[in-house]
Amino acid sequence: MAADTIFAVSSGRPPAAIAVLRISGAGAIGAATRLAGNVPRPRHAGVRALRDPADNQLLDRALVLVFQGPMTATGEDLVELHLHGGRAVVAGVERALSGMDGLRVAEPGEFTRRALTHGRIDLTEAEGLGDLLSAETDAQRRMALANSDGRLRRAVADWTAIATRLSAMVEAVLDHADEDDVDAGDDVLAGVRREAATLADTIDAVLAVPPVERLRDGIRVVLAGPPNAGKSTLLNALVGRKAAIVSPLAGTTRDVIEIPVTRGGIAWLFLDTAGLRNEAIDPVERIGIDRATDSIATADIVLWLGDDAPPQAASVLALHPRSDVRGEAVPADRVAVSAETGEGLSELWQALTERASTMLPKVDDLALNQRQSSHARTAAAALRRAATQLDPLLLAEELRYGVQAFAALTGMRATEAVLDDLFGRFCIGK
Repeated sequence: MAADTIFAVSSGRPPAAIAVLRISGAGAIGAATRLAGNVPRPRHAGVRALRDPADNQLLDRALVLVFQGPMTATGEDLVELHLHGGRAVVAGVERALSGMDGLRVAEPGEFTRRALTHGRIDLTEAEGLGDLLSAETDAQRRMALANSDGRLRRAVADWTAIATRLSAMVEAVLDHADEDDVDAGDDVLAGVRREAATLADTIDAVLAVPPVERLRDGIRVVLAGPPNAGKSTLLNALVGRKAAIVSPLAGTTRDVIEIPVTRGGIAWLFLDTAGLRNEAIDPVERIGIDRATDSIATADIVLWLGDDAPPQAASVLALHPRSDVRGEAVPADRVAVSAETGEGLSELWQALTERASTMLPKVDDLALNQRQSSHARTAAAALRRAATQLDPLLLAEELRYGVQAFAALTGMRATEAVLDDLFGRFCIGK
């Protein structure tokens, strides 16, 4: 499959003013030559009449650019055809390319996967590009751009260089173990252990940063409380639309309702839940209460609308709901809100944003995703063991484990399953 020459539109689904069709592989320049008769010299644009080799019919007059590998986006010969973006034009050119031996339509993410295969990018940059394609907030975009531009790759390269240098120092001591100057070797090994511990500290500091997924998945905010506490009404006010059914009847909300919203550059997921009470009227309401309890346990923030003490949760904001119709004084530890008048909603959003800021990675942070964190944690653990290892042979082995974990982090030892999962989420043409 890798030997095939692939093609796809990379500029988005037609119709459009311009459609950029990319061809990558050993047969790319030959295919473009068959369409255009001749092609411009590399890295120079030229207008050419594209004709179907099967019947010499004119397909389009297009801008043609040729890029010779390996210094291309994919590491292979690459051609871009800048077509007029009508559906019929694009379909005609694709049909002509499909009729050529050795050419086929690209699979999702295959252009980027070839860039990885040919060493143009590493796995962390590919993951950053995937995050960029799915970015919906400015924070997601900026974080993804930094990672797709190699910020994490450069950090891991620095870590690898340090661990490799320490390994070389241990090997040098082992190679000269039969010589007289034992004290000098002991001093070297002591320094290696200190540096290994310092490097582990550096990695642990990165691991302490909230994961990248936080920016994409958003902050889970669960509205909880007894029946008829105003949860659904407040949810509708927060998301700015009638997303949940509002009724004076207790038990109207039976299931968990999830509403995503973006505000202030932060992705939020608000969850409206069934009213909590000890005695449920029917089995369906009982299931809803159980699901509400589960949602509270997994929430990032719980908005508690009950008058009693809030449940145990990671982060709770106790509210004084329906403040416009309640005459009593607002408790000092509660935020007064009214979904009807809008009272307190700005203060509530401010409180939510302040709490969310501690749960999200900052744009200039070096943040990892779950896969990257797993390998970084493995490397840090190996370095911790190395820092306490007195046997030089075992010290060298632990450092080797750390270097291997770094290689897995950047994709040098990535499995096909990992790659299939990543690139399967890309669009065709990327």
